[in-house]
Amino acid sequence: MTETPAITDSAQSGRSRWVALYVLCASVLMIVIDATIVNVALPSIQDDLSFSQSNLAWVINAYLIPFGGLLLLAGRLGDLIGQRRIFLIGLTVFTAASVLCAVAQSQGMLIGARFVQGAGGALTSAVVLGMIVTMFPEPREQAKAIGVYGFVASAGGSIGLLAGGVLTDAISWHWIFFINVPVGIATVVLTRRLVKAPAGIGLGGGADVPGAVVLTAGLMLGVYTILQVGEQGWGSAQTLALGGVSLLMVAAFVVRQARIANPLMPLRLFRSRNVVGANLVMAFLVAGMFYLQRILGYSPLEVGLAFLPSTLVMGTMSLRYSDRLQLRFGPKATLLPAVLLLGVGLLLFSRTPVDGNYLTDVLPPTVLIGLGAGLGFPSLMTLAMSGATPSDAGLSSGLINATVQVGGAIGLAVLATLATERTDGQLADGEPVASALNSGYHLAFLIGAVLVGVAFILGLTVLRADSPQEAGDAGAANAQREPALSEVS
Repeated sequence: MTETPAITDSAQSGRSRWVALYVLCASVLMIVIDATIVNVALPSIQDDLSFSQSNLAWVINAYLIPFGGLLLLAGRLGDLIGQRRIFLIGLTVFTAASVLCAVAQSQGMLIGARFVQGAGGALTSAVVLGMIVTMFPEPREQAKAIGVYGFVASAGGSIGLLAGGVLTDAISWHWIFFINVPVGIATVVLTRRLVKAPAGIGLGGGADVPGAVVLTAGLMLGVYTILQVGEQGWGSAQTLALGGVSLLMVAAFVVRQARIANPLMPLRLFRSRNVVGANLVMAFLVAGMFYLQRILGYSPLEVGLAFLPSTLVMGTMSLRYSDRLQLRFGPKATLLPAVLLLGVGLLLFSRTPVDGNYLTDVLPPTVLIGLGAGLGFPSLMTLAMSGATPSDAGLSSGLINATVQVGGAIGLAVLATLATERTDGQLADGEPVASALNSGYHLAFLIGAVLVGVAFILGLTVLRADSPQEAGDAGAANAQREPALSEVS
């Protein structure tokens, strides 16, 4: 894709930077929504294209495997050949694949298009956070910009449920993909006009092709293995064999990076306690909740409406208060109370009865989770990007996105397995279906709360408590220095 000339620094330093931020976040919102909007439409897709129940899962899996597997590589490619270039390539691929998904008339065409769409989504979303940090180097503006990004990234799922319910019920499932086309085209046009296009450090700075192949294959195999756990089980030969191969491939990649002169992933990034700690905390925080639709019998649209207050609270915290609190108290001090709020929300969900009332049993925990996510995720993203330099901002961005995807997939697989085992046991004891399901979800929420507790301990012990001024000084120093790419841990 041909790059248009970069706009001037003076233009980029004005209002256009904030318009550019909203354009970038629109693309993130589109991709995040796409991950949940399809879930709502699965029954309609199954009826229309005659999917079996087992094949239907591939409408989701075909997207998640390339998405989770390509994030790290995509982030690093942004550093090497230019973040805006990778962003535009990914957005073009995602939009074109959305058209193919929308017009699909067969199972094979839809699954193939979803795979391509996942690859485009990875290229697009991997570099966005790195672009934002580069555009907003000043601490106050950066905190506010990351708050906007954090809201979009964390609230997009709830918006996807609502949008999916409206589009599927009012028109047809094809429109959950058609809606991406005008957004994608507009975002490509506006990005080329508003976002600077700094050159990357060059392929010579880390074009490790064998390493890229090993990393991507290992991550894709790992995501596939996790997605199959529900069907195969954790102790099955397939899970153990494929999981072992995946871990060996990723380990081989890390060893290679420590030994070659120009690594694809400079290991110096992992010297930062905040980078490592933020990714560990994020891995334990990401989880999913399915209580409303399966137990209370809510429709997809009602689920989206039920979580609307949480989304509004999340937006208020992310957009109005998270940056102020980070600047006053520091990102670690802002994060830790937010993690506690998330844990309390999960604990409250673990006691919701089968005949639960929305106002007393559902609304309070969703609001607490909205508060926690709205304050916590922007702080985590700030910490995750705190060790980034201009030469590895894309890698840092891809890393935290990969942590969200892989950590979330592992968490969901573990919790779903344990919940299913509890439910099956309850059914065997003669419990009604709704009660058995509820018991399984209660266990999942309790374990989720424990994992959040682990995240709190990690945040308390691993993360550095830099003052806002120290964090700003460190960010400015990172922006000014360009360490040699051969420097590794």
